[in-house]
Amino acid sequence: MGIRERLSGNEAVATAMKQINPDVVAAFPITPSTEIPQYFSTFVANGSVDTEFVAVESEHSTMSACIGAEAAGARAMTATSANGLSLMWEMIYIASSLRLPIVMSLVNRAVSGPLNIHNDHSDAMGARDSGWIMLFSENNQEAYDNMLMANRIAEHKDVLLPIMICQDGFITSHSIENIELVEDDKVKEFIGTYKPEHYLLNKKEPIAIGPLDLQSYLFEHKAGQAQAMKNAKKVIEEVSADFAKMTGRKYGFFEEYKLEDSDIAIVCMNSTAGTAKFVVDNLRAKGIKAGLLKLRMYRPFPVEEIANALSHLKAVAVLDKADSLNGAGGALYTDITSAMYVCKKQVPTINYVYGLGGRDTRADEIESVYTDLLDIVKTGKIENPYRYLGLRKGDEK
Repeated sequence: MGIRERLSGNEAVATAMKQINPDVVAAFPITPSTEIPQYFSTFVANGSVDTEFVAVESEHSTMSACIGAEAAGARAMTATSANGLSLMWEMIYIASSLRLPIVMSLVNRAVSGPLNIHNDHSDAMGARDSGWIMLFSENNQEAYDNMLMANRIAEHKDVLLPIMICQDGFITSHSIENIELVEDDKVKEFIGTYKPEHYLLNKKEPIAIGPLDLQSYLFEHKAGQAQAMKNAKKVIEEVSADFAKMTGRKYGFFEEYKLEDSDIAIVCMNSTAGTAKFVVDNLRAKGIKAGLLKLRMYRPFPVEEIANALSHLKAVAVLDKADSLNGAGGALYTDITSAMYVCKKQVPTINYVYGLGGRDTRADEIESVYTDLLDIVKTGKIENPYRYLGLRKGDEK
């Protein structure tokens, strides 16, 4: 039996970290992720964990401390948001290229400028090709569950890559929901003990970390990283299956909500999926075959699986909570259309950039997307595949 609780998304993640009891947590405060290290520092102070908590002077130092700890053979974790992730930029790439399985909670927030502390996915999308595994979370329960699975995934011998667990700033991070916690002893058994094969403090194997890597070897090392990311797909599937056996909560690469017999569907990530499900239910009650694909695993990207899941549809809309500013749609849209093209699954697909800087996205706006899809099915025409949702007219210049 699980433990019923009422927690915010931030407190749920901090609770998962407490149950994992990592060797090192390094952190620097930034809204809206500040509560995670704040809660965790309380666990350190009252003796609930024996973690070494390192309060550093910047986010760059945060990731540097995690890299040093993980390279030394310790299990290291942190949390950040937006500009904090940006300040880590150099170290984000170093962490992944050194194949260090650091776990980070990324509470998604708009990256400045202009300054904005509210939710969109510009921070995560900026780091999408940095070599980190990325899992997204619709609600507090999923953020907690993903956090419990993170170490098992990242530390697997065939992976050894850092991982980000993403959730929407304020929308889930500060909202309180009923969730079910796993008992501490079960978490400890599920996570296991971290036993790195190569680490700096192993006196039997003297090694160097972060050496100069020039033309002779860098290409091969990057190919190794790429293979590790491919390997992560199978590991994520296996770990999710083990988690389902323990809790009864099953997670795939994505969730198909009333998608199987749909004519039209939306693809989105994180908390927007909750609103989309509500709209799907209302449309179904009217006899409209609408569906939803909620992506959980963004890196590695499940190319074949997504293409197959969407292939039967008559029209698809991809919702991006960040704009790539490339004149050709958001990052998720680009990935989805690339997957469909490579797998030779041709479905009319349009993109909506929405919710930037925390702009509310209402149910009626989501319904308007489905209305647009019905029009595409009826006319067979897409006038403009690159669109905005919820943008005030005339203010975009």
